[in-house]
Amino acid sequence: MIATGETLSIRATHRPRESPRIQVKTLRICTRKSPLALWQAHFVAERLRAFHPGLELELVPMTTEGDRVLGTPLARVGGKGLFVKELEQALLDHRADIAVHSMKDVTVDLPPGLHISVICERDDPRDALVSVRYGSLEELPTDARIGTSSLRRRSQLARALPGRQLLDLRGNVNTRLRRLDEGDFDAIVLAAAGLQRLELHARIRQRIDTEICLPAVAQGALGIECRQGDQQIEELIHPLNHPATHSCVLAERATNARLQGGCQVPVAVFAEWLADGGLHVRGRVASVDGRQMAAAVATGAADCDPAALGDALAEKLLARGAGEILAAIHAADA
Repeated sequence: MIATGETLSIRATHRPRESPRIQVKTLRICTRKSPLALWQAHFVAERLRAFHPGLELELVPMTTEGDRVLGTPLARVGGKGLFVKELEQALLDHRADIAVHSMKDVTVDLPPGLHISVICERDDPRDALVSVRYGSLEELPTDARIGTSSLRRRSQLARALPGRQLLDLRGNVNTRLRRLDEGDFDAIVLAAAGLQRLELHARIRQRIDTEICLPAVAQGALGIECRQGDQQIEELIHPLNHPATHSCVLAERATNARLQGGCQVPVAVFAEWLADGGLHVRGRVASVDGRQMAAAVATGAADCDPAALGDALAEKLLARGAGEILAAIHAADA
């Protein structure tokens, strides 16, 4: 692994050699300091190692506003963009060349001059139930205390498990697990991909079916952000792009953009490729208590425009009452 803040020479013998056009000698990767974010940065670094012998990699760890403000629900302090804005400023200031993000944390609108150039192959997109005593959602008693930081999870679980207490839980993965183990909650819900990446898959008691809890936009996918027009950097990172995942994420983010969604509102969108090659996207918009829900699906051919498909799904959701649900949530927060 690459030590934080260190520069190491990269060697590989089993991958194609880097293009002679690429002149970059050191690639600086900015990342949050949380264990999961560092894992993600190391993962990208190791993948780049396989493609580019002679390239040096340097991690630039940073503490974001989202890491500092832990006592307040994200929806009240500005949303998931708090986890990326410091990293994006480092790119704009040329203090780093790329930023590695969990794509579900990336805002709909990016700062001028930046874009998501690469999206890596998606891991398990589902949510996961973690509990000391209970093995599934069905086993949770009617007075169970369930911890989650996500309004999306809260709304869908409230609908599926009426009567349970859905309580706010923030902090990194290990902090959340510690609070569960100390008895603050009967169960907590986390992203399965994050637990797997931290080799905590043994803590997963149930991978929640997407029919019960539709995933967050881009959940399970890693993205690489860089400056627009920086051709050398884009050529370096391009081999890590996974076209099938990229199309799914484009569709999901397009739906979210049309709905003007974010972590402040319970919006769930999930795209997947069908056996016949078509792209299928499902979406839900719910009230926080789960009593109201607009749901829709959209399917396109293999060569469809993913963003257009995502936008079409959003129009269906709006026609089924999503706009009214979102307006009521915004009015309550005003």
